[in-house]
Amino acid sequence: MTSIEVIDLYNHLNILGIKIWIDGGWGVDALLGKQTRPHEDLDIAIQQKDVPKLCELLEAEGYKEVKRDNQWNFVLGDPTGRKVDLHAFALDGQGNVVEGIPYPSASLAGTGSIDGQNVRCITAEYQVKFHSGYSLREKDFKDVSALCDHFGMDYPEEYRHLKKQG
Repeated sequence: MTSIEVIDLYNHLNILGIKIWIDGGWGVDALLGKQTRPHEDLDIAIQQKDVPKLCELLEAEGYKEVKRDNQWNFVLGDPTGRKVDLHAFALDGQGNVVEGIPYPSASLAGTGSIDGQNVRCITAEYQVKFHSGYSLREKDFKDVSALCDHFGMDYPEEYRHLKKQG
């Protein structure tokens, strides 16, 4: 997905009262304030209560479900190849995640920018934490190292051996 498509969707959802947080690769780039690589999809965190409305909107634009892990995580894609990877959760009255993808409340406090527009996103600290515990790819190292270098954070243990010396 292009930055223009991401911002168009973000703004359209805001108008409809659907709050999303940019996650994944676009979330990293939002935190860095610039696009660092092409992105094949848009990862979003969204409250479960807003999922039906989002799905209705995307289905009207030609999106269909292309992958489902469970009710809290699935991917919608359109015929042109755009994909939206939904990570849903339910909040209690105090704003804590009680069901679904276990986002810590503090992770939902990030802000960044895409093409100069401010967006809600997963915080840098949690982006780094979420990029571990699985088989790492080259893009994971690039994303984590960019965030750690930009924000002056320590590299997670599983990335330290890859850090450039000097």
